Amino acid sequence: MRVCLYARYSTDQQSQNSITDQLRAGRERAAREGWAIAMVHADEGISGSTPVALRAGGKALLADALADRFDVLIVEGLDRITRDLAEQERAVKRLEHRGIRIIGTADGYDTQASGRKVMRIARGLVNELYLDDLRAKTHRGLQGQFERGFAAGGRTYGYASVQEEGGHRIVINEEQARHVRWIYEQVAAGATLRSIVYKLNERGVPSPRGNGWAASALVGNPKMGDGLLNNEIYIGRVVWNRRQWLKDPETGKRLAVARPPSEWMVREAPELRILDQALWDSTRPLALKRAPGRGRPHATLFGGLLRCATCGGAITAISSVRYGCSAHKDKGPTACPNSATWRREDVDHRLLAELREDLLSPAAMAEVQTTVRRLMADLDGGHERAQADARRRGAELDKEIKRIVDAIVAVGASEALATRLRAAELERKTLEATLQQTPQVTISADQIAAAYRRLVMNLRESLAGTVAEARPVVAGLLGEIILCRNEETGESWAQMKEPAEQLLFAAAGGSLKMVARGGFEPPTFGL
Repeated sequence: MRVCLYARYSTDQQSQNSITDQLRAGRERAAREGWAIAMVHADEGISGSTPVALRAGGKALLADALADRFDVLIVEGLDRITRDLAEQERAVKRLEHRGIRIIGTADGYDTQASGRKVMRIARGLVNELYLDDLRAKTHRGLQGQFERGFAAGGRTYGYASVQEEGGHRIVINEEQARHVRWIYEQVAAGATLRSIVYKLNERGVPSPRGNGWAASALVGNPKMGDGLLNNEIYIGRVVWNRRQWLKDPETGKRLAVARPPSEWMVREAPELRILDQALWDSTRPLALKRAPGRGRPHATLFGGLLRCATCGGAITAISSVRYGCSAHKDKGPTACPNSATWRREDVDHRLLAELREDLLSPAAMAEVQTTVRRLMADLDGGHERAQADARRRGAELDKEIKRIVDAIVAVGASEALATRLRAAELERKTLEATLQQTPQVTISADQIAAAYRRLVMNLRESLAGTVAEARPVVAGLLGEIILCRNEETGESWAQMKEPAEQLLFAAAGGSLKMVARGGFEPPTFGL
């Protein structure tokens, strides 16, 4: 039997030793059964509410399961797989459907146990309620800290956190407070947000996040009191509990959700005042306006999909007719000196033409067939090399095992020899599992070609639709597009991955991505 060990720790067990302990228990169980450990996966500092497929270790676990690389999954308990009941049922059923036995060393779960379904539901409910209870306790704890005058949230620019008995207390950071006053004075004097940002970056003033100042950092969301120009802490009024962070079950990302104002908590803190009331009031007309473009969806087909050759940042629509580097526009020449701009109409027309020529022409299908066979041949070659390495190592282990046995016969058994013999035999079993593996890709070239044709038809429909419909399709096909310009000659060109190969990977369901070796020579064309 081939065994996969999986371990995870998060907020309830913030220790590297937790992974070690979980894996040790798994190895002991495998040793008692006489099973070979084929692979080990782990996730460190990852919450149990994060979907399995969105964790590095969890994703590798599912990939190995789908490739039929192990027969038994050993975990400490079902809560190591996930603490979400619905996600638990999806993951466990998916694994058990493929004939994989799941064993929990601590909670006693076993796929072969008669009452496993009832136990799984009960464990899942307990695990999910644990998360709810932990969330409620954390919130109550933060509320108590806020009421006692301690910090209960993230750090705000202009302030520092000082450790005291019972918690952290916020104090004014005089160096940052000086910049806060200067920003407010500039706004009161009629300066534009962009000019303020340019000066801050030019002077090398560290930004709150360390990636340069931007207008959005100054304004934020006025309704929520976000942004440097709307945070009432600068006039000695601390507001807490304005939002809660919820995890999207589909993406695993934490999203900020606004709480109703009735749930906000306010504490007067005159010792934290940095601005006088007159200066604060004079900046309200500009501060209450949202930053230009903030939160708006892209209205152009390629805006945000293009990258700047100088700084690597996004190239977006900087006017109604031109594309340009967003970092240069929003943060100034200090952030990115690339002042080049391109006519949107020219760029869109040329990139769409490239798509049609590479993907929709009759000659594209012949290229698809050739590329499929080449990639699948590379995959087969990689599998053969792995098999050859396993056979070579297996022969070495056979000789080593024979030498150890001969030594035991000659001088008698010892703990060192016995330990080495067990390790060599276990590695030999693992190699046998490798030799039994088949190549991961079983899809045929004809099937991929058929999927390619379907994707091309979808592409035709998407390009004929709205920008919102076409953007996701174009982004998936073209990937990263770098716009370049020679300032001496004025010549412009674009670099990107081969669109036909991008679409081919999509048609193969991503199963051929692993065989892409080294870099690629990006096709270039003039603009």
